[in-house]
Amino acid sequence: MEKQKADKVITQYLNKIYGFAVKKSFSFDEAEDLCSEIIFAVYTSLLKAEEIYNLDGYIWRISEHTYAKYVATKKRHEGVSIDGLVLPYYDAYSFENDEEEKKRLIREVAYLSKQRRKIVYKYYYENKTVNEIATIMDIPIGTVKWHLNQARNELKKGITMERKIGNLGLNPIEAMSYGHSGNPGRDNGPESYIGDKLNLNIVYSVYFEPKTLEEIAEELGLTPVFIEDKVKFLEDNGFLVKTKGDRYTTYVKFSPQKYSLALKEEKYKTMIAISDIIAKEYVPLVRKAVANLDNIYIPSGNYELLEAAAIFYAITNKCVIPMSKDMSKYDIKTTAGGDFIAFVELRAEQEDKDYVPTIEMKNYWACGSMLRDSGKYPSVFSWSIDSYLSSREGAWRNNDYKDYEYVYELISGTISDSCANAEKFNRLRERDFITDDGKPNIMIVKGNSGEFFDKIPELSDDIKEKFKSKILEFAMMETKYYPPQMHDLIVCWTVSGFISSDIAIMVMEKLYENGTFKPLTDQERVTSNLFMFCDKLPR
Repeated sequence: MEKQKADKVITQYLNKIYGFAVKKSFSFDEAEDLCSEIIFAVYTSLLKAEEIYNLDGYIWRISEHTYAKYVATKKRHEGVSIDGLVLPYYDAYSFENDEEEKKRLIREVAYLSKQRRKIVYKYYYENKTVNEIATIMDIPIGTVKWHLNQARNELKKGITMERKIGNLGLNPIEAMSYGHSGNPGRDNGPESYIGDKLNLNIVYSVYFEPKTLEEIAEELGLTPVFIEDKVKFLEDNGFLVKTKGDRYTTYVKFSPQKYSLALKEEKYKTMIAISDIIAKEYVPLVRKAVANLDNIYIPSGNYELLEAAAIFYAITNKCVIPMSKDMSKYDIKTTAGGDFIAFVELRAEQEDKDYVPTIEMKNYWACGSMLRDSGKYPSVFSWSIDSYLSSREGAWRNNDYKDYEYVYELISGTISDSCANAEKFNRLRERDFITDDGKPNIMIVKGNSGEFFDKIPELSDDIKEKFKSKILEFAMMETKYYPPQMHDLIVCWTVSGFISSDIAIMVMEKLYENGTFKPLTDQERVTSNLFMFCDKLPR
């Protein structure tokens, strides 16, 4: 067969071969491994074949043969563990009916509930009596008999049915990024729990519709026994929430896989209009509130740096449009002490592909407000937001409370640049928090952070009313891309978070471009939008 035609056949059968591999496998990694071997075998055979009369039969014959070889070479000494019941693969793979029935029986045992599997195992494989099983498992004899009867019915029904694989089994989602709002705890946020591809897809499988364990397994093309421990782990840590009928849902926020460019442009134009209003009516009030303050250390001596940081803080913290909804159900509380709202960014496809935008839309990025305090030095506190206006890297993961303790020790004179303190000074140099001549290179305010930020006025209700209804309109349009359980969060976040770091950056760009502020130097970018508070200033 010609290479071009073989390529076309492989493309045509790729999803079907992957589905075949998923059915035969017990993890995504194993399915992908098996799929690649089958595709290689099929492609090689196609190139050698002259004429094929039954393409379907040809493909599946090679697939079955490749799977048999895979089992013999990679699974020779392994088995499928079902709560201690190990059902071994056989070195000599057979395509006879009794072997197929045996495979189907193994599969269907894995679809039984955990308790029912234990009873089947003890009765059929350990040859325990009903009385013995009742004693061992501390349940009534009648309950054991009932489970055995139900198991027989389920196995008989399951063997004759064709189990379907859901969309996620054939095309599992992949995360572009993870994020959280709140305290990540000891395990550093949602990626520690759903960074695993299978865990991610388990959670996503119940996003649009609650599912039982068995329905989750079917959607992923796996057996319940393979995922039940993972489901329990995700439930214990708040990523899955059990609802009525033993079904699971989730309150993790997944970004939509479709978006409207027209809506995105309309929102962008609204943000520009809001940034104009804020720059004209609100920024002067913020500058006036922080004018001529004493007890401030600014490395470059440029007071505009303090004003700019105060403006950025004000826009991201003092311009919120409050929403009265209770959002506690979205809080994920992990066993590692985490308490946060989790969100996952997925790849999105434009739904209005013919739409041509009328303006250029910039992609802004900024982390949320990062607060760091110190148990060692009670007066030490910091606020910061990282964006392209600052030169800091690593966002919240690289923003350690110890950094500010080291700065405090430096200005207190309790550490010197010696071998004994090499680790601390290396860290400060890594973050550019000290200059070449050993002076602190971040903005420091002497006093209490609350007292300082209280000086900054809230955005007035009169100004908010100029765009509040338009923002609420956007929020309601956003909900169509999300399942019902997420609507409260989407409305709340869209409204209360509409005036956020993106608009703050737009405002700052206007102030730098129109000459209100001088452009930032490289040294100033280190402490742009960063305040440290303590009870001392550098000498």
